[in-house]
Amino acid sequence: MTTGDYVTELRCTVCSASYPPATGRYTCPTCGEVGTLDVRYDYATIAKVLAPDHLALSTDRSMWRYRALLPVENSTKVTPLEVGGTPLVRAERLAGVLGVGRLRIKDEGRQPTGSLKDRASAVALARASQEGADVITTASTGNAAAALAGLAASTGQRAVIFVPDSAPEAKVAQLLAYAATVVLVEGNYDAAFRLCTEAVERFGWYNRNTGVNPYVGEGKKTVALEIAEQCGWRVPDAVFVGVGDGSIIGGVHKGFADALALGWTDRMPRLFGVQAAGSDFMVAAAEQSEDVRTKPPIDADTVADSISADLPRDRVKAAAAVSETDGAWIRVQDEDILSAIPLVAGLSGVFPEPAAAAPFAGLRIAVESGMVGADDDIVAISTGTGLKDVAGAMRGVELGGIEPIHLTPGADALKLLERGMKR
Repeated sequence: MTTGDYVTELRCTVCSASYPPATGRYTCPTCGEVGTLDVRYDYATIAKVLAPDHLALSTDRSMWRYRALLPVENSTKVTPLEVGGTPLVRAERLAGVLGVGRLRIKDEGRQPTGSLKDRASAVALARASQEGADVITTASTGNAAAALAGLAASTGQRAVIFVPDSAPEAKVAQLLAYAATVVLVEGNYDAAFRLCTEAVERFGWYNRNTGVNPYVGEGKKTVALEIAEQCGWRVPDAVFVGVGDGSIIGGVHKGFADALALGWTDRMPRLFGVQAAGSDFMVAAAEQSEDVRTKPPIDADTVADSISADLPRDRVKAAAAVSETDGAWIRVQDEDILSAIPLVAGLSGVFPEPAAAAPFAGLRIAVESGMVGADDDIVAISTGTGLKDVAGAMRGVELGGIEPIHLTPGADALKLLERGMKR
């Protein structure tokens, strides 16, 4: 058995059964796959070795500055790439357009492979090393795959990636460049997930899959710890998160809950989960008061591939993240997601991919419907760079009517340029 230095148990989110951390244990054996496990810690002991005063003196700007709150032993080597420490960008012009008092963007596009998923893969690779696993695998629409492949390249571990054959070319290119074993699966994310699960069972590979491995959410929670610290431990009124599998918003909830349990903050922010209309499992469940544990899969179809999921694997944690913070679920159309890309980029300098633009489309709806007020302090998490999906970004630019100025060099070229700039 291996564990982190301060982990006390793994607790089922459905039946609350407690299990000791053990090699190969991912979900509750009684509840099955829906019984995702929550990693619990000895907060009393952690408080003696980690506090805001200690963090203020730390020279480590990566996510590993919170190592006492992560399920990785101190002796375990981690990726040499610097994961975490992304900026919280003030977006005053964008706030004015959207109608909120204060808006800051957590820019996860600055991660080594360009997305928040690097946080999850950093922990998963460390856990795999700690458990003596030779091969680590995941299914992904692209970002989790790139994160695993890139970080595995830095550590020398072997990664096998199952990706839908419809994944954006730029994301597949990343995987191949990182020398991972790439398996393109005919079908959607859920088809890739099923095949990956079969491979885990047959070959005994380490399973990094979101919503199955309890430790990946622990990596994702560090984004919330960073937000809280960057806000001077005064948490924002609301945080907007794009939701597919539900693991990111579940991790965000866990991070803020950890900070509250340790007395670093005095409240939780309201969490708003934003889903594409074509992949709205959680929104529909909330609207119809359905039990997410038994609700059947939907047929997901959205341009925001990173938040496309027929059946969110971390749906129990995601539902709790919103309900326990008095947040809300918001549905946004693909057209609004794409239109948000140039809006956010043009007014803040942060370039989001479609899934990362969804929170901003959701924020607009939240303002218009009165879910958040004009004086509220808002943070939106931009989970991945727009360079992940240039085709999607171009569609957003076209929807906004933004065009380049075409010129033929000559005597009248600059006059035409001046005229074009006045439009």
